[in-house]
Amino acid sequence: MSLSCCKLVSMFLTELEVMAINGIQFQKGMSLPRFMVDYGTEAQCEATLVRARWPNGFRCPNCGGDHAYEFVRGTLRYWQCRACRQQTSVISGTLMEHTRLPLTKWLLAIYLVTQSKTQISALALRRQVGISWRAAWLLHHKLMEAMRQREEKRPLSGDVRIDDAYLGGERTGGKAGRGSENKVPFVAAVEMRDNKPQRVRFDPVSGFSYAGITAWAEKALIPGAVVTSDGLLGFEVLRRLGFDHKVVIAGKGKVGCEVDAFKWLNVILGNLKTSLSGTHHAFAFRKYAHRYLAEVQYRFNRRFDLGTMVPRLASALMQANPCSRARIQMSTEIET
Repeated sequence: MSLSCCKLVSMFLTELEVMAINGIQFQKGMSLPRFMVDYGTEAQCEATLVRARWPNGFRCPNCGGDHAYEFVRGTLRYWQCRACRQQTSVISGTLMEHTRLPLTKWLLAIYLVTQSKTQISALALRRQVGISWRAAWLLHHKLMEAMRQREEKRPLSGDVRIDDAYLGGERTGGKAGRGSENKVPFVAAVEMRDNKPQRVRFDPVSGFSYAGITAWAEKALIPGAVVTSDGLLGFEVLRRLGFDHKVVIAGKGKVGCEVDAFKWLNVILGNLKTSLSGTHHAFAFRKYAHRYLAEVQYRFNRRFDLGTMVPRLASALMQANPCSRARIQMSTEIET
């Protein structure tokens, strides 16, 4: 073997060794055979959802009673409260209410959404779950809505780096640049610990005005957080709100992306946009961006333990407020 070939082999093996030490990237997660063993039947899926909704035993959603009669109607198990006589199933009053899909298909969709390295489109869900495209689209959005509700009330603390960002692009015949009707402004924030990213938030905002950033900070930051930004004028309101606000001026282009204070944030933003553009070739950004951003946020914040993401998302699905198809498809007013 020539000297040059030996060097190439050595470099390749060294690169593999470096990659192998990345515990997050190379964790096992949950294999498909393991999933089928744990969630392959309706009874197993129902038991999973029951544990997720009532971890401490049945509680009547009407009166809070903890004693009930059980019976089966059709394919669903019902509980009738002994105190108030109200009947409820495990999916009543949840995001799954009125679904016609078997529970096994819901759990399979949860598996596919949580175990994929990037994201998964409704078209891919349609093919792999074996349902219509419309059913797959609604199923995906309900899972993303559960993620959004779970993440909404989890503010960041400690060392937080923030930046202004936009999602979406120019439409044919529309305005160009930041004035495009299909662009959605959002605040990207990452909570750092030991110079490594821990948790992120991606929150759509109405704009980067003082009012918009004030509303964002009230829900996204814990008092006492130390916030670092690039000096955008709207972020100056953070100091008035009592936060320790540091400004690091970043240059334009590649030089600005390599500034140490925002290095990880730029990497995360780049991965986010690549994932969305590579998976979803077209969607109404202004209408649904909050859910697609929430999905990326939810998955990133739980990246340390892929193996538990199926029961965790099942729990989020059970605890989320119900949302009908009409509500899912409704245009969302961005409060911030």
